[in-house]
Amino acid sequence: MAKILIIERGTFFLPVHFQNLPFSYKNTLGGLSETFPWTVSRRTHDGKFIKFNHGMVPFYGGRSIMWSTWCPFPTDEEMNGWPQPVITSAKEYRSCAEELLNVIPANEIDSSYRKIPTKFLPLIRFNQPIYGLLQDSLYSMFPKNLKDIKSSPSSYVIHAPLAVDAPHDQTINYEKFAVPGPLLSLVERQNALATENKGSPLYIIADCTVTHIMQQEGKALALDTTRGVVNIGNAQLILAMGTLPPTTLVLNSFPLLKNIGKRFTAHFISAITARIQRKYYDFHDQLLDLEIAALYIAGIDTETQGQFHIQMTALSDKHPVKNADTALRYMPDVVATATKEQLLTSTDSIVYVCAVLGELDASNENNWFQRNDGKDPTTNVTLQAVVNENDLKVWDSMENRTFEVLEKTLLPNGACVEYWHDNEQGSGEWMQHRPSTDKIRVPGMVHEASTLWIGEDAPVDFDYKLNHVENVYVTGGALWPRGGSWNPTLTMVGLTQHLADTFLDRQAKK
Repeated sequence: MAKILIIERGTFFLPVHFQNLPFSYKNTLGGLSETFPWTVSRRTHDGKFIKFNHGMVPFYGGRSIMWSTWCPFPTDEEMNGWPQPVITSAKEYRSCAEELLNVIPANEIDSSYRKIPTKFLPLIRFNQPIYGLLQDSLYSMFPKNLKDIKSSPSSYVIHAPLAVDAPHDQTINYEKFAVPGPLLSLVERQNALATENKGSPLYIIADCTVTHIMQQEGKALALDTTRGVVNIGNAQLILAMGTLPPTTLVLNSFPLLKNIGKRFTAHFISAITARIQRKYYDFHDQLLDLEIAALYIAGIDTETQGQFHIQMTALSDKHPVKNADTALRYMPDVVATATKEQLLTSTDSIVYVCAVLGELDASNENNWFQRNDGKDPTTNVTLQAVVNENDLKVWDSMENRTFEVLEKTLLPNGACVEYWHDNEQGSGEWMQHRPSTDKIRVPGMVHEASTLWIGEDAPVDFDYKLNHVENVYVTGGALWPRGGSWNPTLTMVGLTQHLADTFLDRQAKK
C-alpha cells in the first residue's frame, strides 16, 4: 500500500477559515499573514500601476484559511491557449472538485427559506436569510442574453459560485472551506485504516522547508530540508506548493532545465465601490435588515481578447453596527468588502463593492521569474511583471464595463450612482463623479501563474511531470499556460484530483 508524507512549510495557526471564527479574528488579514520569498525587480517596483505580487501564507492550510472562496469554472473560450487534453481533464473533474470544496451558487445558499413568503421572513428572529431577495433581484436586472453562457460564453453573469456550503452540518448554511480540518480528518481516517491493516497512515511534518531536491541523472533521490534529509527512494515527488515556491525549488535543483520561470502571468485588480439609494428599487420595502448578493460578471476586451471579470458584492445593511458580526461571516469577498465608514454613511443605500480582475498578458516576454545571486536557495529569485499596451487596454475595458454595469444595468429610474473616493487622511467621501484610475488600480497582483506551464515543449508534460525529470510532478497555478481572469482554485483542485487518479491507475496495473 502506498504511503504519503506531506512536508508542510508552515506552522499551525487557524483550524478553520477565519470568517468562521468570532468577529475578533477580522484582523487576520494583512501584511503579517503574508511572506514574500522573492525579490521584485526594480522595473516592477517603479511601475506606474503594478508594483508587487501578493505573498504566500506561511501557515498550515496556506491561503485557504483566508481566501475569498470564489470558484467559477471557465468556459472553452476562457481556456483559449490551453492544450485540449488539459481542458478535457478539467471538465471531467469539475464536479469532483466542486464536491470537495463545497461549492454552491450564491442564490442557493439560503434555499431553504425561498419557500417562505417574503412577508413572513422578518418574523424569523434568528438565522434570517442573507442571500435572498437582493441576490435574485439584482441578477434579474441583467439582460437575458448575458445570463446564458452558451449564447455569450465570453461575456456573461452568474450567481457567484462560492466554496461555502456545509453539507455535513444541517445547522449551518454558510461555512467557508479551508484545508486544515478536512486534511486532519484524512489523517484520522488513514490512522484508523492502518490499525486494521486496510490502509497506510498519512503523515504530516509541519514547520519544515525543503531547500533543495537532490538528484542524479534526472531523478529526484532525496530532499534537503530544514529538519534534515528525507530519502525519496522510489516514491513520486509532488510539488503542491503554489506557484512561485515550487519554481524556486526547481530553478535551484534542476538548473539545466529550459524555460523554467520564463513565463509569468497573474491578475491585476481595480477596486471600485459605489452606492445607490435603496428607495429607488421596486423591491426596496421587501429587503430584510441585512442582505448580501454576490455576482460574477465575465467580460473580454474585443481588441486584445484579454479576459476580465467583476466580482460584485452588494450589501443592503440598515444597521451596520448591530450586523457587523453577521456581515463579516457571510461576506463573499474578504478583501473587497465595504468599510465600516462606507456602511455607516449608507444605511439608506445598496453598496456595491467591485473587485475587477484582468489577466496579465501571457505573451509578454518582459514578465519572468528567475534566479538571482542570493545565497538562500528558498529566496534567491527575482520576479518581474511589466504592464504592456495589451494590459492597459484590458484594464481600461474592465473598468469601463464596471462603470456601465453600475450606471446602466443596475441603476433604477430616478436614481444616481455615488462613488467612494479615498483621501490622503485614510478616509474618504461619496461623490457622483467616477474616481480616477490612479485611485482604483491596485498595485498588488494576485493569482500568480504560468511559471511551470503545461503542454508540448513546455516545462511540464501532460502527465503533470516535470519534463526530463523522472519522478517530480507539479500541481497548481504554475501549470497555467495562460492566466485568463477566472479564479483558479476550482480548476487547480480538479487537475490535482486527475493527477491523483493517474497514480492510482498506475498502481492498479502493477
